[in-house]
Amino acid sequence: MEIITVKNVSFTYPDADEKVIDDISFTIKEGEFLTIFGASGSGKTTLLKLLKKELTPHGTLDGAIYYGSTQLDKVEERKLATDIGYVMQHPDHQIVTDKVWHELAFGLENIGVETTEIRRRVGEMANFFGIHHWFHKETQQLSGGQKQLLNLAGTMVMQPKVLILDEPTSQLDPIAAAEFIHMLEKINRDLGITIILVEHDLEEVFPIADRVLLLDEGKIILNEQPRHVGTQLKELYPTHAMIEALPTVVKIFHQLEFTGDCPLTVREGKEALTKNYKNDIPSLGKVSVRRTEAPTMLSLENIWFRYDKDLPDVLGGVNLSVKKGEIISILGGNGSGKTTLLNVLAGQYRAYHGKVTIAEKPLKKYKQKDLYKNLLAVLPQDPQSVFIKSTVKEDYAEISKVMGYTKDETAEKTKEVLSQLGISHLIERHPYDVSGGEQQKIALGKILLLEPEIILLDEPTKGIDAFSKLMLRDIIKDLQAAGKTIIIVTHDIEFAALTSDRCGLFFDKEIISLDEPTAFFTKNNFYTTMANRISRHRYENTITYDEVIKICQMNGEKTANETV
Repeated sequence: MEIITVKNVSFTYPDADEKVIDDISFTIKEGEFLTIFGASGSGKTTLLKLLKKELTPHGTLDGAIYYGSTQLDKVEERKLATDIGYVMQHPDHQIVTDKVWHELAFGLENIGVETTEIRRRVGEMANFFGIHHWFHKETQQLSGGQKQLLNLAGTMVMQPKVLILDEPTSQLDPIAAAEFIHMLEKINRDLGITIILVEHDLEEVFPIADRVLLLDEGKIILNEQPRHVGTQLKELYPTHAMIEALPTVVKIFHQLEFTGDCPLTVREGKEALTKNYKNDIPSLGKVSVRRTEAPTMLSLENIWFRYDKDLPDVLGGVNLSVKKGEIISILGGNGSGKTTLLNVLAGQYRAYHGKVTIAEKPLKKYKQKDLYKNLLAVLPQDPQSVFIKSTVKEDYAEISKVMGYTKDETAEKTKEVLSQLGISHLIERHPYDVSGGEQQKIALGKILLLEPEIILLDEPTKGIDAFSKLMLRDIIKDLQAAGKTIIIVTHDIEFAALTSDRCGLFFDKEIISLDEPTAFFTKNNFYTTMANRISRHRYENTITYDEVIKICQMNGEKTANETV
């Protein structure tokens, strides 16, 4: 039975010429797990908001959306509030109270549920999600993973029949993200709740989804079961950018042209490699390049920091030395202190002990105008924090004015940056009226206009699609070739493996490991790439899917006798 039906729906934002949703039709069965993916700006978030009446954006809507057999805008408000739950991309944007227990009860209180029933429902959800251990904590004290779990629990306590989620793992570290997705699987499997999930990282999602829908410029171009998505996409759109978004095991399967069903899990991927390819050559002859002769561009010596003298240390004895032209990626759990470390490096927080050196000069000796003009720039985790004007063009003009560019230089540099990031079409848009991934690109553009020597990036791939990540990787590599030094704080393991010269793990107030990507990722079980998980039982140093494909081709396929 269909629980949601979308018939010939189109949507256009006010004062916009192009439709962000363009004549789409599909149905969702009760209890189905549907995953939606597509490029940044393809209309995914808009589509989700159209399915949640209270969040429907302003604009022109054509066509019809049905909940069951009733048109959505005719369903009673209270029923929609309880039956269709929504979890947002940013955990902090959904939390409205100060205590965990109150957050869980908030929705039920608003619809007038009796106190005894509220207590029972809240207690049940707290136990189901393992929240009882931090039930009385203040919400601001929670990690990103805990906040998102709380948002999910606060939605589930309303007992919805449909659960809509907009990139819920984009703020989470790899372990928390995997746990969150597995919780969705449990909700779908054990409670039969219909799930509609928009997600860029498909590695954990493909094995549990019933169906996958690909949006492209507001149109549905693929609506398939996960095992068939790779084949259909390759056959119908062989050069489509979203091929890069497919799970690693799916990309390996189609590149090497295995026979049989497409693998979706690590276990199935390992079995396919073992069955189809030899391992006479166990290792790629990779040579790591270290910039030992380059000058040190920035360093931390025994850095200690806390937010208040009565609070515990967030950084404790941190040491870091970065050479000019290096790209360093720092990974770690939510709330471990990675962003705090960037803020200390940027001079926005002052350590109470230790020494920070920038370009061979102590940080404390810099005047602010000297530090941030052509020397150091920071892309914060929340891109909206850098927007101060009504259009992208005005925002870029403001930063150009600070840099002292002439009118012609401003126009030229703005055009170059917009083209480099693939966002020229957004120049007249308000930065708040675009997708999260597009906001990330716009904010990065402002940073590039500063032309800094040192660039600090806090979760730069958050909310952007796989193809855009490759564009960003190329931009970062071009900056490196121009002599720029780059430090990246990220949860994106695959991006770190593709981009970095060295990777480090932040844990227990310090960087406990810093090594070149192959050595770093091949020695980890969880903080490692999907390609390495799939291939490590056969090959020694493969950390990207390109490397897995290369070493398989070097080894050659097994014969029929060898396969048996």
